[in-house]
Amino acid sequence: MSRISVKTRTKTKTKTERPKLYKVILLNDDFTPREFVVLVLKAVFRMNETTAYRVMLTAHQKGACVIAVYTRDVAETKAKEATELGKSKGYPLYFTTEPEE
Repeated sequence: MSRISVKTRTKTKTKTERPKLYKVILLNDDFTPREFVVLVLKAVFRMNETTAYRVMLTAHQKGACVIAVYTRDVAETKAKEATELGKSKGYPLYFTTEPEE
């Protein structure tokens, strides 16, 4: 009789972790015109007129508003781009990011 040896192979699957998400937050100020905030929201965050206006009003009434949630790099880039648009026109418009819980 012949001997047959059997080797078992174990396969390991690496599970990639989903990237952490960050919120982009619009902070209200008393100097930036509402129309300009709506313009920035439409340009940088690709919002339509109605959504951008609602977001701007929420930030105006509550002091801050979460605009969107992205991966860290995208969130920081969009926040920086939107803040710089305000600075280029002389407004203190400010967007910030923070980790999503």
